[in-house]
Amino acid sequence: MSSHISFLDQVYRMYEKAGAHTKHTSGLLTQIRICNGVYAMEFPLKRDDGSIGVIKAWRAEHSHHKLPVKGGIRYAPNVNEDEVVALATLMTIKCAIVDVPFGGAKGGVKINRRDYSNDEIERITRRLTFELIKKNLIGPGTDVPAPDYGTSGKEMAWILDTYNSFTDDPLDALACVTGKPLGQGGIHGRTEATGRGVFFGIREACRDKTAMDALGWSTGLEDKTAVVQGLGNVGYHAALYLQEGGATIVGLAEYEGAIHNPDGLDVKDVVRHRKATGSILDYPGAANIANSRAALQLPCHILVPAALEGQISTENAARIQARLIGEGANGPVTADADAILLEKGCLILPDVYLNAGGVTVSYFEWLRNLSHVRFGRMNKRFSQSSSEKVLRAIEKGTGVKLDDALVQEAISGGDEVDLVNSGLEETMIAAYHQIAETAREKKTDMRTAAFVLAINKIAVAYEEMGIFP
Repeated sequence: MSSHISFLDQVYRMYEKAGAHTKHTSGLLTQIRICNGVYAMEFPLKRDDGSIGVIKAWRAEHSHHKLPVKGGIRYAPNVNEDEVVALATLMTIKCAIVDVPFGGAKGGVKINRRDYSNDEIERITRRLTFELIKKNLIGPGTDVPAPDYGTSGKEMAWILDTYNSFTDDPLDALACVTGKPLGQGGIHGRTEATGRGVFFGIREACRDKTAMDALGWSTGLEDKTAVVQGLGNVGYHAALYLQEGGATIVGLAEYEGAIHNPDGLDVKDVVRHRKATGSILDYPGAANIANSRAALQLPCHILVPAALEGQISTENAARIQARLIGEGANGPVTADADAILLEKGCLILPDVYLNAGGVTVSYFEWLRNLSHVRFGRMNKRFSQSSSEKVLRAIEKGTGVKLDDALVQEAISGGDEVDLVNSGLEETMIAAYHQIAETAREKKTDMRTAAFVLAINKIAVAYEEMGIFP
C-alpha cells in the first residue's frame, strides 16, 4: 500500500468518492460507512514443546443492516485491526452488489502458518471459535465465517466441530460456517467459486461491446492474452477458466518469482511442475522473472492480480501495460494507482464485484445447510421428464427420429454443482450489467459505480427499517 495511506483509509476514500454520486444525507452515508463493532482478543497457546505463546486475533462486524453478517477468517503475519475493518467494509459492499442478503464481517489471526504445526493450528482455530462463541460472534443467524487467506475447509471443519460442542441448536449448526468440506455440509463448487466468478466477470466485460469499443478491442476472449499474479485458490482457477475460455495465459507469478512465455503457458502443467520442483521457476519454454511484482508489467490485454493487497501502487502503475485489470484479490490496486490507471484509459473490474463469487456460493451453502435439502434433489427428475416430453412431441410433429444418445444428453437434469455454477454465472452477469449501467449513467468508473450501487441498496434497507426517513 502507499506508505502514508492505510488500507482502511483507501477504502474510505473510494467510499467517499462514490457517496458524492448519491443523494443520501451525510448522516446516512456515515452510518453506512462506519464499522459497527470490532472485537480484539488475545489468548494463550500451548506450543508442542510445552512453552506458552500468545495469539492475537480480531473479528469485525461492519454492518447489521442484514443478518447474519458474513466474512472470512485469514491467518497472516501482517493482520491488524485496520485491515480487518477494511475487509469487513468491503464485504458489506460486496454482498450488496451481488444481492446476497448478508452484512459484512471479517476475521484475522496474526500468525505465520509456517511457524506452527498442524496440531497448533488446530488448537488456535478451536480456541478462536470458543472466543467467538463467548461473545456471540458466530452462529447461523448472527455471524458466519468462511475461509480466507491462510485458511481452508480444514479450519472450517474444526470451527464447526467446536461450535457443535457448545450450541443448543444442533439442527442448524451446519450453517454456522461456510467453505466446509463436502462431508461436513459443504457444497460442490465452493472451492473454485471465487476464481470462477473472476472468470465470469472478465468474460462478461469482454462480451460488452461498449466496453471493448472504448478499449479499441474486439469482443470475446479468444484473441486476448492474460497475466495472473497468484496461484492460490483464486488465481489458479481464474487462470484455468480464462485459458479454457479462449484466452492465452502468457505470465504467471507466485511469491518465489514469475514465468513468461508470449506463446502461452499451460496452467495445469505449470502447477504440476511447481508440485514436482517446489517452484514455478524454470518451467520449460518460459523465461524466469525474479521479482513477482515485475510480472504485473508484462505486455498483455488482461491482468489479474489475485495475491495480496497493494500490488499495484504509484511505484508501478504507470508501467502497467494491460488495459483490463481484473481484481481477483482484495485491494490489489491502491487508490492513487487507481487514478493513474483510469487516466491511462484502463478498465478496472473492482474487487468488490469481481471476487464476490466466494460469498455468492457461500450463500448457496448456507441456504442448503438451513434447508437440509441438496440442490436439485426435488426437481431433477421432473425437469428431465418435462424436457423428454417436449423432444418426443417434436419427433411426433416432424416425423424425424431423434438420436437417443442426444436426447439423453439434452434432458439430463442439473446436478448440484451445475446448479451452483449456473447460479453463480447468473449472479456475476447480472451484477456486471448493473455496475456498467450505473457507470455510464453517472459518467464514472466501474469501482465508483459498484460502490454507488451498493450504497443505494444498503440505504433502502435502512429506510425500510425506519431508521432514516
